[in-house]
Amino acid sequence: MKNSKNKVEEFIRVDHAGERGAVKIYEGQLLALNTFVKDENLKKTIEEMKIHEKEHCEFFEKEIRKRKIKPTKFLPLWDLLGVGLGFGSTILGKKAAMLCTASVEEVIDKHYQNQINQLGPEEKELKKKIIKFREDELHHKDIAYEKGASKKGLYSVMDKIIKTGSKVAISISEKF
Repeated sequence: MKNSKNKVEEFIRVDHAGERGAVKIYEGQLLALNTFVKDENLKKTIEEMKIHEKEHCEFFEKEIRKRKIKPTKFLPLWDLLGVGLGFGSTILGKKAAMLCTASVEEVIDKHYQNQINQLGPEEKELKKKIIKFREDELHHKDIAYEKGASKKGLYSVMDKIIKTGSKVAISISEKF
């Protein structure tokens, strides 16, 4: 069994990558909304959710520096894939853009809950932040469904692809 310090380092590395990925997804969505897709309401919704993700990302960036943890080597790839996923899902329409958010947040909900369950009292502050961030992510998922996310028809395939990709990125980012 690996020690608690290594586990916490993995948590911070993967959470940093994930929150940065979320920012990149929203940047891709906003790129599509500022160029090809005109939907001011959707743009406003995404801009508001992006604010939370930036706050989360900044927290983990500080933790990485403070604890001298190496970020995942895959950040440049995740950045590219995040922007691409955000842009591509938004080009497909509002339902697809919102499904992208819902699918990612459903994976993150379980991911954060798993971390919360493993963190001990020596990581009280980190645990408190992850609990708060999980609540923000659940709120984003609820907004996505309110704004039209759907898993009907071909959207169910998109949901599975996004969730699988998110889980693969999590596994890789924990280790490398």
